[in-house]
Amino acid sequence: MNAQTERLTLTGAAGAIEALRDAAVLNAGQPLRGVAVIAHPHPLFGGSMDNKVVQTLARAFVHSGFTAVRFNFRGVGASAGAHDAGQGELQDLLEVVRQVAPAGPIALAGFSFGAFVTSHALAQLWPEGRIERAVLVGTATSRFSVAPVPADAQQRTLVVHGEADDTVALASVMDWARPQILPVTVVPGGGHFFHGQLPLLKSLVVRHLLPGL
Repeated sequence: MNAQTERLTLTGAAGAIEALRDAAVLNAGQPLRGVAVIAHPHPLFGGSMDNKVVQTLARAFVHSGFTAVRFNFRGVGASAGAHDAGQGELQDLLEVVRQVAPAGPIALAGFSFGAFVTSHALAQLWPEGRIERAVLVGTATSRFSVAPVPADAQQRTLVVHGEADDTVALASVMDWARPQILPVTVVPGGGHFFHGQLPLLKSLVVRHLLPGL
């Protein structure tokens, strides 16, 4: 993403996990807010940590005082293993969290298939009391069993969806969110990949991360 991007090789159950880490942009004396781990869209449809939405999420976190870590799920890029329909990918995400943020505050974010995986990581990690923020974008509710957001995590969770998403219909996300009374931020006219609207997506995420703005 920039000259400060650091390439990492982590270790998961399937072998090596390829990752990129971007340091937080901090003003003098400003403390690091935590480490954000960001999950990419479906591996079998070209999803990777280089996806534009994933990069946009990373930029939003970096400019909000978080170190951002994106990674490739098993079988993508230089990450070992093969696609595992979400089960192995959840373990990949949890291993990344354990290795890049063994202690201290964390944030979780995911796009599409990555949001599905992130929802299960959020449910599993929330009881630890370390999650500062969560962001779910283009959540693949029509294609996978997305976990509900823990009730006491809802105020720290941003759900964003495009009104005109033709990959995951907005109605499907609303059907998932409605029983939880979980707010969904809808981008008017937005498609699944937010073409032409990535700056708006970034601003929505930053507003969630820095609510005082």
